[in-house]
Amino acid sequence: MTLHERLGRLDAAREVQGYQTQPRQMRAAAPGKVGELRLGFSLRDGRSVLHDLYRVAPLLVQQALYWDEAMPELPICPIISVGGGVLQGDRYRIDISVEAGACAQVTSQSANRIHQMDANYASQHQTVRVASGAYLEYLPDFTIPYKGSRFINETEVTVAEDATVLYGEMLMSGRKHHHEDERFGLDLLSMAVSVRRPGGRELFAEKLLIEKGDPTVNFAAVMRGFDAFASIMCLTPPDVAARIRERFGTLFPAEERRAIAGVSRLPNGAGLMLRVVGVESYDVRQEVRRFWRIVREEARGRTLPEEFLWR
Repeated sequence: MTLHERLGRLDAAREVQGYQTQPRQMRAAAPGKVGELRLGFSLRDGRSVLHDLYRVAPLLVQQALYWDEAMPELPICPIISVGGGVLQGDRYRIDISVEAGACAQVTSQSANRIHQMDANYASQHQTVRVASGAYLEYLPDFTIPYKGSRFINETEVTVAEDATVLYGEMLMSGRKHHHEDERFGLDLLSMAVSVRRPGGRELFAEKLLIEKGDPTVNFAAVMRGFDAFASIMCLTPPDVAARIRERFGTLFPAEERRAIAGVSRLPNGAGLMLRVVGVESYDVRQEVRRFWRIVREEARGRTLPEEFLWR
Protein backbone atom coordinates (compact mmCIF):
# COMPACT_ATOMS: atom_id res chain seq x y z
CA MET A 1 0.00 0.00 0.00
CA THR A 2 1.43 3.39 -1.03
CA LEU A 3 1.89 6.40 1.23
CA HIS A 4 -1.14 8.20 -0.17
CA GLU A 5 -3.32 5.09 0.07
CA ARG A 6 -2.44 4.67 3.76
CA LEU A 7 -2.99 8.34 4.56
CA GLY A 8 -6.16 8.37 2.49
CA ARG A 9 -7.57 5.63 4.70
CA LEU A 10 -7.10 7.90 7.71
CA ASP A 11 -8.72 10.77 5.81
CA ALA A 12 -11.84 8.61 5.51
CA ALA A 13 -12.11 7.95 9.26
CA ARG A 14 -15.43 8.98 10.80
CA GLU A 15 -13.90 11.11 13.55
CA VAL A 16 -12.06 13.50 11.18
CA GLN A 17 -14.98 14.25 8.84
CA GLY A 18 -15.82 17.43 10.75
CA TYR A 19 -12.29 18.78 10.30
CA GLN A 20 -11.86 19.02 6.53
CA THR A 21 -11.31 22.76 6.07
CA GLN A 22 -8.00 23.73 4.51
CA PRO A 23 -5.42 25.77 6.46
CA ARG A 24 -4.92 29.29 5.11
CA GLN A 25 -1.14 29.07 5.39
CA MET A 26 -0.54 25.88 3.38
CA ARG A 27 -2.95 23.18 2.26
CA ALA A 28 -3.03 19.86 4.06
CA ALA A 29 -0.51 17.27 2.82
CA ALA A 30 1.32 19.89 0.76
CA PRO A 31 5.06 19.40 0.05
CA GLY A 32 6.89 20.06 3.30
CA LYS A 33 3.96 18.79 5.38
CA VAL A 34 4.28 15.11 4.49
CA GLY A 35 6.98 13.47 6.58
CA GLU A 36 8.25 9.97 5.82
CA LEU A 37 10.63 7.77 7.75
CA ARG A 38 11.75 4.23 6.93
CA LEU A 39 14.08 2.30 9.22
CA GLY A 40 15.34 -1.20 8.51
CA PHE A 41 17.49 -3.20 10.94
CA SER A 42 19.31 -6.46 10.22
CA LEU A 43 22.22 -8.64 11.32
CA ARG A 44 25.45 -7.95 9.46
CA ASP A 45 28.53 -9.96 10.45
CA GLY A 46 26.85 -10.86 13.74
CA ARG A 47 25.94 -7.25 14.61
CA SER A 48 22.58 -5.48 14.48
CA VAL A 49 22.83 -2.46 12.17
CA LEU A 50 20.59 0.15 10.58
CA HIS A 51 20.92 -1.05 6.99
CA ASP A 52 18.03 0.93 5.48
CA LEU A 53 17.29 4.60 6.14
CA TYR A 54 14.94 6.85 4.18
CA ARG A 55 13.74 10.17 5.53
CA VAL A 56 11.69 13.13 4.38
CA ALA A 57 11.48 16.26 6.56
CA PRO A 58 10.05 17.11 9.00
CA LEU A 59 10.89 13.56 10.22
CA LEU A 60 14.58 12.82 10.62
CA VAL A 61 16.90 10.10 11.90
CA GLN A 62 20.61 10.79 11.53
CA GLN A 63 22.18 7.41 12.31
CA ALA A 64 22.08 4.48 14.71
CA LEU A 65 23.87 5.01 18.02
CA TYR A 66 25.24 2.41 20.44
CA TRP A 67 25.24 4.08 23.86
CA ASP A 68 23.26 1.60 25.98
CA GLU A 69 25.90 0.28 28.41
CA ALA A 70 23.64 -2.58 29.55
CA MET A 71 23.00 -3.70 25.96
CA PRO A 72 25.89 -2.35 23.83
CA GLU A 73 24.84 -4.38 20.76
CA LEU A 74 21.55 -2.43 20.55
CA PRO A 75 21.32 0.17 17.73
CA ILE A 76 19.33 3.17 18.97
CA CYS A 77 17.57 5.62 16.66
CA PRO A 78 15.98 8.78 18.13
CA ILE A 79 13.37 10.30 15.81
CA ILE A 80 13.82 14.04 15.42
CA SER A 81 11.05 16.40 14.32
CA VAL A 82 12.60 19.44 12.65
CA GLY A 83 9.19 21.11 12.48
CA GLY A 84 8.96 21.81 16.21
CA GLY A 85 5.87 19.69 16.68
CA VAL A 86 2.84 18.45 14.76
CA LEU A 87 0.90 21.17 12.91
CA GLN A 88 -2.47 21.30 11.18
CA GLY A 89 -2.41 19.58 7.82
CA ASP A 90 0.66 17.46 8.64
CA ARG A 91 0.70 13.89 7.36
CA TYR A 92 3.34 11.48 8.68
CA ARG A 93 4.30 7.92 7.86
CA ILE A 94 6.77 5.80 9.86
CA ASP A 95 7.86 2.34 8.70
CA ILE A 96 10.08 0.16 10.95
CA SER A 97 11.29 -3.35 10.15
CA VAL A 98 13.60 -5.62 12.15
CA GLU A 99 14.88 -8.69 10.33
CA ALA A 100 15.41 -12.14 11.81
CA GLY A 101 17.66 -12.24 14.88
CA ALA A 102 18.33 -8.49 14.94
CA CYS A 103 17.55 -6.01 17.72
CA ALA A 104 16.80 -2.28 17.76
CA GLN A 105 15.46 0.59 19.82
CA VAL A 106 13.48 3.47 18.31
CA THR A 107 12.56 6.44 20.46
CA SER A 108 11.96 10.17 20.08
CA GLN A 109 14.13 13.17 20.78
CA SER A 110 11.56 14.70 23.12
CA ALA A 111 7.82 14.93 23.71
CA ASN A 112 5.53 14.93 20.67
CA ARG A 113 3.66 18.24 20.77
CA ILE A 114 0.35 18.45 18.90
CA HIS A 115 -0.15 22.18 18.36
CA GLN A 116 -3.45 24.06 18.45
CA MET A 117 -5.37 23.98 15.16
CA ASP A 118 -8.03 26.16 13.58
CA ALA A 119 -8.38 24.11 10.39
CA ASN A 120 -8.00 20.48 9.28
CA TYR A 121 -6.09 17.98 11.47
CA ALA A 122 -2.84 15.99 11.58
CA SER A 123 -2.44 12.27 10.90
CA GLN A 124 0.20 9.58 11.24
CA HIS A 125 0.37 6.02 9.96
CA GLN A 126 2.92 3.53 11.32
CA THR A 127 3.87 0.02 10.23
CA VAL A 128 6.09 -2.17 12.40
CA ARG A 129 7.37 -5.56 11.20
CA VAL A 130 9.49 -7.78 13.47
CA ALA A 131 10.76 -11.11 12.13
CA SER A 132 11.63 -14.39 13.84
CA GLY A 133 13.89 -14.13 16.88
CA ALA A 134 14.11 -10.33 16.61
CA TYR A 135 13.70 -7.77 19.39
CA LEU A 136 12.38 -4.20 19.14
CA GLU A 137 11.83 -1.45 21.69
CA TYR A 138 9.67 1.29 20.15
CA LEU A 139 8.98 3.73 22.97
CA PRO A 140 8.41 7.35 21.90
CA ASP A 141 8.22 10.04 24.57
CA PHE A 142 4.94 11.56 25.75
CA THR A 143 2.40 12.96 23.32
CA ILE A 144 1.08 16.34 24.53
CA PRO A 145 -2.14 17.46 22.79
CA TYR A 146 -2.56 21.23 23.04
CA LYS A 147 -5.97 22.87 23.39
CA GLY A 148 -7.85 22.69 20.09
CA SER A 149 -5.55 20.05 18.60
CA ARG A 150 -6.71 17.22 16.32
CA PHE A 151 -4.60 14.13 15.77
CA ILE A 152 -5.28 10.65 14.40
CA ASN A 153 -2.74 7.85 14.48
CA GLU A 154 -2.92 4.25 13.22
CA THR A 155 -0.27 1.62 13.95
CA GLU A 156 -0.08 -1.80 12.28
CA VAL A 157 2.26 -4.33 13.92
CA THR A 158 3.32 -7.63 12.38
CA VAL A 159 5.32 -9.80 14.78
CA ALA A 160 6.66 -13.37 14.56
CA GLU A 161 5.66 -15.83 17.28
CA ASP A 162 9.18 -16.03 18.75
CA ALA A 163 9.97 -12.31 18.49
CA THR A 164 9.52 -9.63 21.18
CA VAL A 165 8.18 -6.13 20.63
CA LEU A 166 7.82 -3.47 23.31
CA TYR A 167 5.59 -0.76 21.83
CA GLY A 168 4.20 2.11 23.86
CA GLU A 169 2.03 5.19 23.73
CA MET A 170 2.32 7.71 26.58
CA LEU A 171 -0.06 10.66 26.79
CA MET A 172 -0.51 13.84 28.80
CA SER A 173 -3.90 15.45 29.35
CA GLY A 174 -2.49 18.62 27.82
CA ARG A 175 -0.35 21.54 29.00
CA LYS A 176 -2.00 21.48 32.39
CA HIS A 177 0.59 23.81 33.96
CA HIS A 178 0.05 26.36 31.17
CA HIS A 179 -3.68 26.99 31.71
CA GLU A 180 -6.55 25.06 33.30
CA ASP A 181 -8.43 25.05 29.96
CA GLU A 182 -5.60 23.01 28.44
CA ARG A 183 -6.49 19.89 30.41
CA PHE A 184 -8.30 17.69 27.88
CA GLY A 185 -8.97 20.82 25.85
CA LEU A 186 -8.19 18.92 22.66
CA ASP A 187 -10.68 18.58 19.81
CA LEU A 188 -9.71 15.05 18.78
CA LEU A 189 -7.23 12.36 19.75
CA SER A 190 -7.60 9.02 17.96
CA MET A 191 -4.96 6.29 18.36
CA ALA A 192 -5.54 2.79 16.97
CA VAL A 193 -3.26 -0.24 16.94
CA SER A 194 -3.67 -3.67 15.36
CA VAL A 195 -1.40 -6.71 15.70
CA ARG A 196 -1.06 -9.75 13.45
CA ARG A 197 1.26 -12.63 12.59
CA PRO A 198 3.38 -12.64 9.41
CA GLY A 199 0.91 -15.05 7.79
CA GLY A 200 -1.89 -12.53 8.26
CA ARG A 201 -3.63 -13.95 11.33
CA GLU A 202 -5.07 -11.07 13.38
CA LEU A 203 -4.32 -11.22 17.10
CA PHE A 204 -6.12 -8.14 18.44
CA ALA A 205 -6.89 -4.49 17.85
CA GLU A 206 -7.72 -1.58 20.11
CA LYS A 207 -8.49 2.09 19.77
CA LEU A 208 -8.26 5.10 22.08
CA LEU A 209 -10.66 7.86 21.07
CA ILE A 210 -11.14 11.16 22.91
CA GLU A 211 -13.35 13.81 21.31
CA LYS A 212 -14.08 17.38 22.31
CA GLY A 213 -16.32 17.70 25.34
CA ASP A 214 -16.34 13.98 26.18
CA PRO A 215 -17.22 13.92 29.92
CA THR A 216 -16.30 10.26 30.41
CA VAL A 217 -12.57 10.97 30.23
CA ASN A 218 -12.74 12.51 33.70
CA PHE A 219 -14.85 9.80 35.31
CA ALA A 220 -13.61 7.91 38.35
CA ALA A 221 -11.57 4.88 37.26
CA VAL A 222 -10.69 6.71 34.04
CA MET A 223 -8.57 9.88 34.44
CA ARG A 224 -10.07 11.66 37.45
CA GLY A 225 -7.19 12.89 39.56
CA PHE A 226 -4.58 11.93 36.96
CA ASP A 227 -3.02 13.71 34.00
CA ALA A 228 -0.60 11.18 32.52
CA PHE A 229 -1.35 7.83 30.91
CA ALA A 230 0.66 5.00 29.33
CA SER A 231 -0.40 1.97 27.34
CA ILE A 232 2.57 -0.34 26.72
CA MET A 233 2.29 -3.59 24.75
CA CYS A 234 4.77 -6.40 25.23
CA LEU A 235 4.32 -8.81 22.32
CA THR A 236 6.30 -11.89 23.29
CA PRO A 237 6.01 -15.71 23.55
CA PRO A 238 3.67 -16.99 26.31
CA ASP A 239 6.43 -18.37 28.54
CA VAL A 240 8.26 -15.04 28.57
CA ALA A 241 4.99 -13.20 29.20
CA ALA A 242 4.21 -15.43 32.19
CA ARG A 243 7.57 -14.64 33.82
CA ILE A 244 7.15 -10.91 33.22
CA ARG A 245 3.63 -10.89 34.68
CA GLU A 246 4.74 -12.77 37.76
CA ARG A 247 7.54 -10.30 38.45
CA PHE A 248 5.73 -7.03 37.76
CA GLY A 249 2.70 -7.38 39.99
CA THR A 250 0.20 -4.52 40.45
CA LEU A 251 0.81 -1.05 41.85
CA PHE A 252 -2.23 0.20 43.76
CA PRO A 253 -0.96 2.15 46.78
CA ALA A 254 -3.33 2.67 49.69
CA GLU A 255 -2.16 6.24 50.28
CA GLU A 256 -0.88 9.09 48.11
CA ARG A 257 -1.72 7.54 44.79
CA ARG A 258 0.83 9.16 42.53
CA ALA A 259 0.47 6.29 40.05
CA ILE A 260 -1.56 3.14 39.51
CA ALA A 261 -0.23 0.37 37.27
CA GLY A 262 -1.11 -3.16 36.28
CA VAL A 263 -0.61 -5.71 33.52
CA SER A 264 -3.13 -7.94 31.76
CA ARG A 265 -2.89 -10.72 29.21
CA LEU A 266 -3.48 -9.89 25.56
CA PRO A 267 -5.78 -12.06 23.40
CA ASN A 268 -4.53 -15.09 21.46
CA GLY A 269 -1.38 -15.47 23.52
CA ALA A 270 0.06 -12.27 22.05
CA GLY A 271 1.69 -11.10 25.29
CA LEU A 272 0.92 -8.45 27.90
CA MET A 273 -0.49 -4.94 28.15
CA LEU A 274 0.69 -2.49 30.79
CA ARG A 275 -1.65 0.37 31.76
CA VAL A 276 -0.47 3.22 33.95
CA VAL A 277 -2.12 6.42 35.13
CA GLY A 278 -0.22 9.04 37.10
CA VAL A 279 -0.31 12.58 38.42
CA GLU A 280 2.76 13.71 36.45
CA SER A 281 4.75 12.31 33.54
CA TYR A 282 7.59 11.18 35.79
CA ASP A 283 5.19 9.13 37.92
CA VAL A 284 4.11 7.20 34.84
CA ARG A 285 7.60 7.01 33.37
CA GLN A 286 8.86 5.33 36.55
CA GLU A 287 6.36 2.47 36.20
CA VAL A 288 7.01 2.15 32.46
CA ARG A 289 10.74 1.81 33.13
CA ARG A 290 10.07 -0.83 35.80
CA PHE A 291 8.10 -2.85 33.26
CA TRP A 292 10.66 -2.16 30.53
CA ARG A 293 13.50 -3.45 32.70
CA ILE A 294 11.68 -6.69 33.49
CA VAL A 295 10.79 -7.25 29.82
CA ARG A 296 14.39 -6.80 28.73
CA GLU A 297 15.72 -9.07 31.46
CA GLU A 298 13.28 -11.88 30.68
CA ALA A 299 13.33 -11.55 26.87
CA ARG A 300 17.02 -10.76 26.30
CA GLY A 301 18.86 -11.49 29.52
CA ARG A 302 19.99 -7.86 29.77
CA THR A 303 18.92 -5.16 32.19
CA LEU A 304 18.08 -1.48 31.71
CA PRO A 305 20.72 1.16 32.51
CA GLU A 306 20.00 3.97 34.94
CA GLU A 307 17.95 6.81 33.48
CA PHE A 308 19.86 9.93 32.51
CA LEU A 309 19.66 12.72 35.09
CA TRP A 310 18.30 15.14 32.51
CA ARG A 311 15.26 12.90 31.97
